[in-house]
Parts: sequence; C-alpha cells; structure tokens
Amino acid sequence: MSPVSDKAALRTYCEALRSPTSGAFANAAYGFFATDAQIDIVHPFNRIDGVERYVEDFLTPLQVAFKHLRRSDYIAFGGDFEGGDWVTCTGYYTGKFAAPLLGIRPTGTLMHLRFGEFHRMEDGRAVESYVFLDIPELMIAAGQWPIRNSPGRERGFTGYLPGPTTQDGLQWHANDPARSAASVAMVTDMLRSLATREETWRPHWHQDMLWYGPAAFGSFAGIEDFAGFQVPFENAFSEWIGGSVPGSRTRHFTRFADGDYICSGGWPSLNAVQRKPFLGQASKGERLYMRVCDWWRCEGEKIAENWVFVDVPHVLMQMDFDVFAELERMRK
Repeated sequence: MSPVSDKAALRTYCEALRSPTSGAFANAAYGFFATDAQIDIVHPFNRIDGVERYVEDFLTPLQVAFKHLRRSDYIAFGGDFEGGDWVTCTGYYTGKFAAPLLGIRPTGTLMHLRFGEFHRMEDGRAVESYVFLDIPELMIAAGQWPIRNSPGRERGFTGYLPGPTTQDGLQWHANDPARSAASVAMVTDMLRSLATREETWRPHWHQDMLWYGPAAFGSFAGIEDFAGFQVPFENAFSEWIGGSVPGSRTRHFTRFADGDYICSGGWPSLNAVQRKPFLGQASKGERLYMRVCDWWRCEGEKIAENWVFVDVPHVLMQMDFDVFAELERMRK
C-alpha cells in the first residue's frame, strides 16, 4: 500500500482510541494489527505475539488501571525504511488512575502515561510493532520512583510533555519526498556526530531547541542546557555505538522522515560500556544495551524539537536493579 494509505489506517486506529466507550480499544486493535503481529513493548511486557495477547496482556490491564481511559496522539506520520512501509505515532494515554498497574499504586486522580509506537505495515495491517511507554514518568508523578540520580549536570523538567509547538504533528497528508529525504539525511548525520569530543552534533540543532527526554533523565530548553545533559550522559560510557552506524551490533529497526518530521527506533538502538555511575548504579565495566526511539521536528536545516524514549527499566535490569521488585520492597 502507499504511505498515504498506511497513514489512513493509522489514523483510523488513533481516532478510535480517543473514545473511552466499552470495547473501543479492543476493536481498534483487532482492526489495525495483523492476527499474528509481532509486538514488542518495553520492560516488563517485552515480546507479545499476536493481537489477542496484546489486548489481553496490555490493553485490558491498562483499561482496568485507568478509568475513563482515552488516548491522544500529537505526532503521526509514515515513510519507508529498507524496503518496508512504516507508520509511527506518539502522545499520551489519560484517565483516572484507579487500580494498580505493574505494581504502581493508584493515585485516584487523573494521570498520564506517555507512549510512542512504530508499526511496519503490510496490506494495511501492522505486522511488526514496537511500543514504548515512559513508565518511570508515571512512577515519578505518583511519587513512587526509587531513584534520585539523573544522568545530566542537573535535573531536568519531569512532567507532562507537549506536542509540537507548531501544532502540525499529525501529518496525514502526503509530503514532498525530496524534503523528507533531506530531513532524514540531516538527522542521520547528526546521530553519527553524537559522542564526539568536538561535539560536532551542535550545528544541527536550533539554539532554542526543546529536548523532551525520558522522565528519568528530564527535559531541557536551549542547546546549552541540552549539552548539560548530553555531555555527562555520554561521558558515563565509553565505546558508544549507535543504531545509525553501519555494522553496529545494535541497529535501528526503522528511521524515516515525512516532511519536517523524522523518527528512529532500535530494539536495542545503543550499546556502550558503562564506566561511571549511572542512575545511581555503580559501574561494573559492562556493556549495556538501550532500547531508544526519537521523533524530531525540523525548521529549515535545524532541529527544533526532539521527543525521546529510553526503556529505562530494561537498562536498570542489566545493572541488576529491578525497579518493579524495588516497588514491592518499598510497600513492605
């Protein structure tokens, strides 16, 4: 199918999830995913095989935990990568946090859970999907995040993150292929400039850029505050290898652009050797693997905004720190 047709399928799915009516979420999932879709969700869900299990293991518990659950997507677009057709979206699930979820105690108040999704499409259905959730953001908002340390020079903002300042993130229409190609080329060049001593990534960013990071890291405004996060984060590791680098042991499962919007994701995407304490955990000198995804919005030849997920509980598990077991311990 064409990218526009795939985006139309995604649009139908997203718009169905705006409604908290009974059965709407399950019906939307059964209509969008292939029966035997391969679906990866952040830890502790991990691999889910088939749409039926996706509904039973993820959507239904989410609806039990959040009364009046609805979803809002503020970025959605499509493109191609290595011969596959892809669509992507990100935004928030919102509802009254009324029952436990993954051991997180309910607050009895309105709460938000940030999500990001990538779907490889065949014949109008998602056959391969990756679902990111910022579970630490929910824990922090509920006062149940057990780690105080941040990877940056200072603690960034943690809370509800907005969509694009231009309010045009839902790219349901067709865009100029030449503009899309230029956008993804620029971001790919930027990615390959990260973790360089000379900070050669800087020219790609707008001076007033907004970086919306994972809640465990924080979010920052302006290139200097972003550098105050990025440089210490990079320096906590050595032998950085990103998913955009050919031959890396980790890779992007997708990376594409649609006009001024670009995305990428890897499962995992980054790998590096920890050499300093990270998120309160001492270094054992071991290589860590990070599931990471991004959405970028460009203005001309500069990146103006960047939304980022990292599967932080999965990273912590590699350092022998189980966030969910720690929640259980804190309750006793």
